[in-house]
Amino acid sequence: MNKLKTYKFSDSYEMSSGISSKPEQAGHGSPFLSFSTVFNNEFVPEVLPDLMSTSEKEKETYSIKEGDIFLTRTSETLDELGMSCVAVKDYPKASYSGFLKRLRPTQKDITYPKFMAFYLRSYLFRKTMNNNAIMTLRASLNEQIFSYLDLILPSYEEQVKVGDLFYRISEKIEVNNKINQELEAMAKTLYDYWFVQFDFPDVHGKPYKSSGGNMVFNEELKREIPEGWRANIFDDVLYTVNDSMDSNDYPNLNYLPIDKLPSNQLYYQDYSERKNAKSSLIRFKEDDILLGAMRVYFHRVCNAIEDGISRSTIMVLRPHEAIFKNFCLFTLNRKEAIEFANINSTGSSIPYAKWDKGLSRYKISTPNNLKILENFNKVTDPILENFKKLSKQNQKLSEVRDWLLPMLMNGQVTVGEVESELGMVGEEGKTYNTK
Repeated sequence: MNKLKTYKFSDSYEMSSGISSKPEQAGHGSPFLSFSTVFNNEFVPEVLPDLMSTSEKEKETYSIKEGDIFLTRTSETLDELGMSCVAVKDYPKASYSGFLKRLRPTQKDITYPKFMAFYLRSYLFRKTMNNNAIMTLRASLNEQIFSYLDLILPSYEEQVKVGDLFYRISEKIEVNNKINQELEAMAKTLYDYWFVQFDFPDVHGKPYKSSGGNMVFNEELKREIPEGWRANIFDDVLYTVNDSMDSNDYPNLNYLPIDKLPSNQLYYQDYSERKNAKSSLIRFKEDDILLGAMRVYFHRVCNAIEDGISRSTIMVLRPHEAIFKNFCLFTLNRKEAIEFANINSTGSSIPYAKWDKGLSRYKISTPNNLKILENFNKVTDPILENFKKLSKQNQKLSEVRDWLLPMLMNGQVTVGEVESELGMVGEEGKTYNTK
């Protein structure tokens, strides 16, 4: 695939702005493509998560059709400008945000939508975008910038081969994510059942509270807890780790900044380039609990899937006794714990969660019989291990995909060779032959 041709982006697509909506229109009505959905997805999701009340005229003007490309048109940083998301089907009745630009193809045989989804997020194109963007108080994308952008593309036939291959890889990643989401929901439900409703299995295997287990009022917690349970605070079972390091230390460890911790999700699967790890660096270990300390209300709480490094904007927590780890992870993930951390944070414009005289004082109740924690771990340990396995597999798949695009485009490998070498997509340890 070394026969590449240059096209003017504006000759192949027509740019349109999104709807200027009012707050009262949001949250009800028809499907709506938002800035965050575009930013976080290479492809428009099967089902749009947002709604907007729009007229029939607006649905027609701001429609979403197969082959449309959506770009984020404004951002605080250049790196977040022009992030793309491609529609691979029509979305009847849907509309899109005014913080986006829609690019609708004006041709049928130059660009292939599935290929464009990966090409536009590649380093090759992102560098071009950043070089042409306007940066004042905010980065912005307009018609003038669009007219400067070039597309350097292989033949349409080659785009189809590469696009379909990469789309299959993305589907595998999506399947892994859905498995993790379902397992996480199960684990959170189990935690709630055992440690919030207190219906953990009693000595006879029956739900404790529902089966008449004795509950006593605890004056310190101001609520009833199972007889024999203790009133504690986080400081009794957790401690903070501040293993500071230099940027040259541990060169083989991945760098996980706070923006790579997802909200309301116990697992992560993306890192930043190690060259970005420059200051205020700390080291964490596999199975540490990672809490996004900056703007803690964003609810970033994850289980470390492997050893790594971060910055002090992430709070690293470790249990005094390993048996408490899973209990602490799910307790920290509760909305009440995040709200407590936010209320007790420091700073006005950018609040930071603090441990001493802050989150460490959060009140909890713990069982006197550690067998309850052992049994909880027996169920949740396999779930957390599955998070690690599938998250690492997704990392590998993403790395392979990002590495392959320039290799395929300059002809060092062919799609056939890649498919042959991949075998089962996502198998760890695979290598890729190059010419």
